[in-house]
Parts: sequence; C-alpha cells; structure tokens
Amino acid sequence: MFAFAGGAFAQSGGLNLRSQAALILDAQHGRILYTKNADTVMPIASITKLMTAIVVLDAKLPLDEEIMIEAADIDVLKNTRSRLRVGASLTRQELLRLALMSSENRAAAALGRAYPGGIRAFVVAMNDKAFELGMGNSYFVDSTGLNRANVSTARDLAKLVDAAEDYHIIREFSTTTAHAVEFEDDDRSLRFTNSNRLVHSGSWDIGISKTGFLSEAGRCLVMQAKITGRPVIIVLLDSAGKNTRIGDANRIKKWMETGFTRKVRG
Repeated sequence: MFAFAGGAFAQSGGLNLRSQAALILDAQHGRILYTKNADTVMPIASITKLMTAIVVLDAKLPLDEEIMIEAADIDVLKNTRSRLRVGASLTRQELLRLALMSSENRAAAALGRAYPGGIRAFVVAMNDKAFELGMGNSYFVDSTGLNRANVSTARDLAKLVDAAEDYHIIREFSTTTAHAVEFEDDDRSLRFTNSNRLVHSGSWDIGISKTGFLSEAGRCLVMQAKITGRPVIIVLLDSAGKNTRIGDANRIKKWMETGFTRKVRG
C-alpha cells in the first residue's frame, strides 16, 4: 500500500486536463506527479467493478463454478441493456472477465449475488476491503456501480488500482481486447470487446484498465500503464464528453513523453 508522496509537479503547469478530477501517480515510488480535485468525493460508476473483482478473488471462490443469470441481476435502476440472458449459465471466471473487460453489469450483479451470504455480505466485504486499503473517502452499495451512491476520490482510486495490480486475473481480464463466450445451453456464441479503446492501441502499454459511466459520474477511466518505461497510475473522473477521458489519457502520455521526464531529472 502506498503512502503517497507529493512532488514539485503535483500541480504542474503544461497539462490541461478536462476531467473534473484526476491523479497521476508514479507507481514505482508512490510519488504523485499531478492532481486535480483528487480528494473530491464523487460517483465512480463501473470503476466499482475493480473492487468487485478483488472481493471475489479474495474469497477464493471456485472460478469454474457455473453461475446462472437470474432476474435479480437485471438492472432496474438505470435500465441498462445486457446480452446475457436470464437463464444463461457462465463460470465465475467468465463473469469476472466480462465484468472487467466489457463492464458487463449482469455479470457483476451475478458475482455479488452468488457470494456467500448474498449481495449484502458482498457489499460489507467491499467496504471492509476499502478500509483495509486506506480508501477513507470511498463507499460501496452494489457490485456493479450502477448506483450513484458508490463513491470515491481520485486519490482513493489510485490505491484501488495499485491493489488490483497484485491480481494476475485482473491484469489479464481488464486488458483483454476481445473475447467470445460460448453458451452450451442454446449453442450461441457472443463476442465481447474491451470498453477502453486504448487497450486496442499499439502505442499504449496498459497493465490494468477500467472504464465507467453514469450520468451522475460522467465518463471515468483508471489505468496502470507504462509511459517512458515508468509504471504510472492514471485516474480520470467525471469527463463530460464521450471522448474526453481518452483525450486526457493521451494528453498525459504526451506530457510525460515530451518533457516531463526531462523536467524531473533536471
């Protein structure tokens, strides 16, 4: 766990991000490179699913166990769509992959519901884990992030991304570009893609990725990536435009590649 250290460039000029809150962290040394409203508590949407994955994996539940999608997994809060039909069965591993890669809400709902003690026990475990990680300004109420009461800060989410990096399954599944799911019960196959298009880009070296969107949260993005050979954690919250979070990520990459390293060394 990081004890984040501030740096001379924590409020650096020359980097104009459009996300309402942001944090860039040198993941190797725990040094903050840039912050913007990093302690503002706000909804985090599907960034929640990183915590969902951590809680599932910490419980060491069998990944090959089949879990059926039930009516209880349907989103009645935001009425989001899903290609996972009620009655379809997938392994816990497949549900994890779809929740992390494609931000599949029914997959994340099923993971929480199938936890020992059900969703209530799952949410307790989520908040206990947040406390353990030092995420003092974070609170969770569901496993999907569809509820705007799932809140955190950019600083807390950097701790969550750092913790998620310890799980090889999260690293692998969150950066998978595409995956086909076979449904044995009706001989179907569905192809899912990563919700972060930067994962598809050859110019990025991404180790952890998660997107999020709610009208109350804006468009969010968290990543661990290597830029100029150094591992960094990027947190971008409440981007208004559809492409703003991607634009901000690319601005950060360019900022680090074209002078930031030289300024720090100087």
